Amino acid sequence: MPRRPPLSYLLAAALLLALLLWLALGDLQRFQTSAPPGDPAPEDTPTRVEYRLIQAVPHTPRLVAQGQLEAVREVELRSRQAGRVSELPITQGTSVEAGDALLRLAPDALEAQLSRAEDQLTLARAELAGAEGLRQRELISQPELLRLQSSVSMAAADVAELRHTLDETRPIAPFDGVLDRLDVELGEVLQIGEVYGRLVDDRQLIASAWVSQRDALALDPGLPVEVRLLDGSVLPGELTHVASRADDATRSYYVEAALDNPERRRVAGASATLTITLAERDVHRFSSALLELDNEGRLKVKHLDDDDRVVSSPVSLVEADTREVHVTGLPETIRLITLGGGFVVEGDRVMAVPLEQDEAARETP
Repeated sequence: MPRRPPLSYLLAAALLLALLLWLALGDLQRFQTSAPPGDPAPEDTPTRVEYRLIQAVPHTPRLVAQGQLEAVREVELRSRQAGRVSELPITQGTSVEAGDALLRLAPDALEAQLSRAEDQLTLARAELAGAEGLRQRELISQPELLRLQSSVSMAAADVAELRHTLDETRPIAPFDGVLDRLDVELGEVLQIGEVYGRLVDDRQLIASAWVSQRDALALDPGLPVEVRLLDGSVLPGELTHVASRADDATRSYYVEAALDNPERRRVAGASATLTITLAERDVHRFSSALLELDNEGRLKVKHLDDDDRVVSSPVSLVEADTREVHVTGLPETIRLITLGGGFVVEGDRVMAVPLEQDEAARETP
């Protein structure tokens, strides 16, 4: 039968086990109520961004629009009197001056009718003169005198009407120009209102185009315009008209420019490119990739203030090409964020590194 251990050994083992349990539970409670000793947590490091110092520069923006050319004056010639064409003194394509006869219609009986009306007028005036003398001696009544005066007026109206009708058989050019088209032949009978030709004054031209709502805001009459023709030649001109109301369908504005055509080049009705030179203004130039849109769809750009905090400023686009944009709305000199702008928001303090300094650091081995 095995021998039992003494009681003192059992008590000692129980005390040792209780001591170990107390030590273990005490340390665990302390770890739960206090953080373990160690290094303090590091503070957040500012985001590193690159910037470039840029200044506003003078810029003369230009607006390009596609349009067309028209003669300054152009009219369809219509007959105001019916009749047979008896003469064609001007051939098609000939330059004419205001007052030149363009054609003649056969007067038929108009000349005889005019001669008779003039005789009637002469007789009515003679009768009125005699009646006025008789009236002074009260040998005729006042109504009889008034009747004779009315006869004179009617005869004078007949003469004026016949003279006007006779003049309409010899239509004249209303202004200097070119008889661009003549659609009538000798012996042809014209009716009242019938078109027989077209007169064009192309010593000056009108260039017209349509521009967008945004572009129309910067336009005013008097701005210089260059009109480039299809052959590459350029005619100088001046903006003369900007519509006050947009077109209902396109929401664009109609503009016109006047230009001289001293050589009378045949370009009326042709297409042309209008380049309108706008007023000079100060702009900032940079890559279009640095532009951002806010929640309201406005263009903004990020730059830094004097405390290296991010500022997001709205800008207005003046001009853009494949390499850069020209904008207004910024202070004269800014530190433009060129790298890292997507990782910061307005108000953040950053670690600002000049673009030149950063490039030099990357080149150092």
